[in-house]
Amino acid sequence: MNATDAPRRPADDEFVMPSLRIDGRVALVTGGGRGLGLGMALALAHAGADVALAARTRDELEVAAGLVRGTGREALVVPTDVAQVAEVEAMVDSVGEHFGRIDVLVNAAGVNIRKPSSEFTEAEWDRLLAVNLKGAFFACQAAARWMRRGGGGKIINLGSLSFEIVVPNIGLYAISKGGMRQMTRALAVEWAIDGINVNAIAPGRFWTAMTDAVFSDPALHESAVSVIPLRRPGVPADLAGATVLLASDASNYITGQTIVIDGGWLVAGGTRA
Repeated sequence: MNATDAPRRPADDEFVMPSLRIDGRVALVTGGGRGLGLGMALALAHAGADVALAARTRDELEVAAGLVRGTGREALVVPTDVAQVAEVEAMVDSVGEHFGRIDVLVNAAGVNIRKPSSEFTEAEWDRLLAVNLKGAFFACQAAARWMRRGGGGKIINLGSLSFEIVVPNIGLYAISKGGMRQMTRALAVEWAIDGINVNAIAPGRFWTAMTDAVFSDPALHESAVSVIPLRRPGVPADLAGATVLLASDASNYITGQTIVIDGGWLVAGGTRA
């Protein structure tokens, strides 16, 4: 629309339902070898995307790639240490060169170190922030270059409810995820002009291999879910709807947001039992 053109409200009969399908698009998922990252990768594959999977462990990635291929989509394995910026940039470019495009980036790689904040070492600080925040930032930066070539794209950062609810002994993790939330907002503002939507998903308590010791123990399980109104932990498939929404055209007017998926834990008061 030219500056001199008068704005025009669309007529009611011009309504077109946006599709949640992402057929023919290419998604890159860091941390895609297991857990929530793998769940998000499978959601994108079921919605029609070809998927590149990145993590440090090739064996896990190969198993994950087999699951993606089982949906009928192409999978590419890209072993990467996201704490190393040079490896992150090489990862993104290898995916872009292989598929000719990158439409969706999911930053799901992450680590946690559980200990009192007074005991963290500089090396632990550097490692955790490098994986959880620095690697995600530079993956966004590199992927955005490919997205601009294609006219836009979708970035989804996997945050954590620890941006709002902090339990003891995860202080450094909470710092990194709080930073990811603000990074999501900052990039959304800067890159909207390029047609790049940047959003985040913040899971609550989820049952994955990393938390199996908690949720497989009856007493610990009951304590953990006692503060969740839906009375159960999340599972990777619970992220599928939001993941596909944020990757699809149905989210074209959503950017800079964090979608909380926690069974109602936060709105119930966020108690930390």
